[in-house]
Amino acid sequence: MCANGHLFECWFKDHSSYEEQKSAGIVNCPVCNDTQIEKVFSPFMVKTNGTEKKKEADPQQILQAIDHFVEKNFEDVGVDFTKEALKIHYGETKKKNIKGTATSDEETLLKKEGVQFFKIPIVKKMLN
Repeated sequence: MCANGHLFECWFKDHSSYEEQKSAGIVNCPVCNDTQIEKVFSPFMVKTNGTEKKKEADPQQILQAIDHFVEKNFEDVGVDFTKEALKIHYGETKKKNIKGTATSDEETLLKKEGVQFFKIPIVKKMLN
């Protein structure tokens, strides 16, 4: 989706390809040519054991389940994410699951150093 709210679909080899193309400004809205693009999750199918019908998964519920898992199983290191990830990567600190934030430059450094990380969108808490 672009900053003007236009929804459109693009296909990429992988997440890295998307990030590279977005950073280079070559991912643009086909309606207004805006390059301020953000991913929007769409419904997808979940394969079962074959005896049940396939079910359409609710992306919001899936993201909430991931968010819940991360909250329970990862230590929040906040803005020190890059520093802590590098310490773990180089064996200066014991391995553990961490979460936090990193700038684009810090993400580039982590990639250069071979640190594996995964960006997860922040899920807004739904009110019951």
